[in-house]
Amino acid sequence: MDTDDIAPPPQRPTGFLDIARLSVGELREYRNSLEAEVARVDDAIKAKQASVNAAAAFFKK
Repeated sequence: MDTDDIAPPPQRPTGFLDIARLSVGELREYRNSLEAEVARVDDAIKAKQASVNAAAAFFKK
């Protein structure tokens, strides 16, 4: 197996943003981006759960 063709795992955030230095407007933008990310994660969870449920229903027969 050639490991050069395998993409590295995505990088995860290593820490939190220092929000003490942000303005009110920047804090609102940051919060909006976090809420958008939470919505994206929720959508991914729903999609994966639907796949799990479909597989369970298929193999239950």
